[in-house]
Amino acid sequence: MRWAGQRIEAEAPGALPGLGSIAGLVRSVTTPEFRGVTFHEVLARSALNSVPGSGMPFTWTINPYRGCTHACRYCFARPSHRYLELDTGLDFDQQIVVKTNVAEVLRRELARPSWGFEQVALGTNTDPYQRAEGRYQLMPGIIEALAASGTPLSILTKGTLLRRDLAVLAAAAEEVPVGLGVSLALADEDLRRLVEPGVPSVRGRLDLIRAIRDAGLPCGVMVAPVLPWLTDSPEQLDHLFGELADAGATGVTTLILHLRPGVKEWFMKWLAEERPDLVTRYDQLYSHGSNALQSFRNAFEEKARPLLDKHGFGRGSRHRSSTNGVVEAPGPGSQSGWGEPDPTTARFRTRRQPTRRRPSAPVPPLTPDPNQQTLF
Repeated sequence: MRWAGQRIEAEAPGALPGLGSIAGLVRSVTTPEFRGVTFHEVLARSALNSVPGSGMPFTWTINPYRGCTHACRYCFARPSHRYLELDTGLDFDQQIVVKTNVAEVLRRELARPSWGFEQVALGTNTDPYQRAEGRYQLMPGIIEALAASGTPLSILTKGTLLRRDLAVLAAAAEEVPVGLGVSLALADEDLRRLVEPGVPSVRGRLDLIRAIRDAGLPCGVMVAPVLPWLTDSPEQLDHLFGELADAGATGVTTLILHLRPGVKEWFMKWLAEERPDLVTRYDQLYSHGSNALQSFRNAFEEKARPLLDKHGFGRGSRHRSSTNGVVEAPGPGSQSGWGEPDPTTARFRTRRQPTRRRPSAPVPPLTPDPNQQTLF
């Protein structure tokens, strides 16, 4: 069956798969272009998700998709598929829930008198610019709805499809603070194909950073997760930070691999197949929980700080770090690699607001907590 006959509004008798755990399910779609992948189209009842007290630099998120065809072996969001009675391995990679009406629902929620115009983040759970976005085109409507309401926004993605929406984002940045972040954790293309098989190439994401900067927008980078003994050598970090600086990144956040239950099993299975020599070392490194041992995190910070300084990201005392292995090097116009906008430097025009509207709240300079719960 081809996409041409699978428009969202098209009738598909008998398409329901009987997955009662997927609320609002309309139909399920398969196509040769996405061999092995099933899209479950749903009518969402809500778009905005509150995440108070998460330790993140935002309190609201939007996730137009659940599951992700990027298929990253380490993805922290994998356990979220258990809520759908699907597994955290191949189901997460191949059973994708699409909230087809998310922009319409969002506009209604933003029009409520109670809405406080706090920053909204996209890309905190699964990637809004994964391959399905090329078909469903949900992001332009989301961006336009947020900007029209006076709500600041940020996007974190590995998807080069974001380039399609640069004009929309530039227009939004004239109205509200907009932050953009690109996730790029390694510079080795061969390793990328193994550990991030559905993710655009390293070169493609470096070019995305350049395109974002050419559009006059800030672009932070999440070097996350850093994979112990695979991507954390001084030589690897030096090379990657140099590439990011050359591409024009405005901020960098590094984060060591976090292996929570439901993710650890899938990642360790991959490690046993591809790098069995590291299995015992990983077992020891993560023997006390989801975080790497504190001694490893401390040693990584000491290694990363001077390299970030070398490539112009560190600004010396402007480093922010935590005991959980997070090292941030803020830059102008973007407070970190998460891409949250800096209201003091963001390019936007103040508009006449309705009486009920309050000014957009400043974004607090918080350090991400790798222990955060899955964000919906």
